[in-house]
Amino acid sequence: MSQPGGAPYPVPPGYGDPSQAPPPGFNMGYSGQPAVMYQPGPVGPVPGPEYGGPPGGISPAPGVPAVPVGVPPGLEYLTQIDQILIHQKVELLEAFIGFETNNQYEIKNSLGQKIYKAKEKNDCCTRNCCGSLRSFDMKIKDNMDREVIRLIRPFRCVSCWCPCCLQEMEVQAPPGTTIGYVKQDWHPFLPKFSIQGANKETLMRLEGPCFACNCCGDVNFELKGKDGDTPIGRISKQWSGLLKEVFTDTDNFGIQFPLDLDVKMKAVLMGACFLIDFMFFEKVGEANQRSSVFS
Repeated sequence: MSQPGGAPYPVPPGYGDPSQAPPPGFNMGYSGQPAVMYQPGPVGPVPGPEYGGPPGGISPAPGVPAVPVGVPPGLEYLTQIDQILIHQKVELLEAFIGFETNNQYEIKNSLGQKIYKAKEKNDCCTRNCCGSLRSFDMKIKDNMDREVIRLIRPFRCVSCWCPCCLQEMEVQAPPGTTIGYVKQDWHPFLPKFSIQGANKETLMRLEGPCFACNCCGDVNFELKGKDGDTPIGRISKQWSGLLKEVFTDTDNFGIQFPLDLDVKMKAVLMGACFLIDFMFFEKVGEANQRSSVFS
């Protein structure tokens, strides 16, 4: 549109100029729907500053449901994406003296924009005595600092020689309401997991390589349907570079899943990613990282 006389209307700042796009995130090699730029704000009108102040949350358009039916509060954004990137933050205390601290993560979309943050909740004794097998609660919060997901990992064995006490994680969204579980399945040499619903019914399966060791390359855990045959996505431990891999405990993961997957199962897959990180890629002090279900 143009003003009388042919002069174009000025373009308001902040609107979709492709040249102003943020730098891309990790390249997972998938082609899918473009990532949504902004995480949804609070539902409904948001009280805030007077005219001229910073904008508040964006209200939904008239006639459009504010929250999709069956979606836990705070997870609305997950309905619009098919990829998630998880970046573990560098802890200086761990890097310099090897003292284990609570793990912290940033959860991003495919453009590298932060959509959630996660932090382990644990005590000093458990972290440094139980190592990567430690039990913990992990809180996942959105950009408005609301806790939207809670992950609960009890203390369990991790070796295939103890099939009666293998790894398990409970996923709650919102906190207090269980939406699913991640359960390790016994196998003599492969890391296998069942992605389960709230009633512990198996909905998907996850299978990793015989040796989960990322020596100069990515490690892929394939996500399959209930039958265990049809690939529908993956969780990838991404190579971070020699210096980071050797001298720090920071990991980068990518999760790919169908766009129309139940949003609750997308949240459970995030829990599976954190469980895999602790099982195979968490290095505590001078202890070696695990690479298989034998050790």
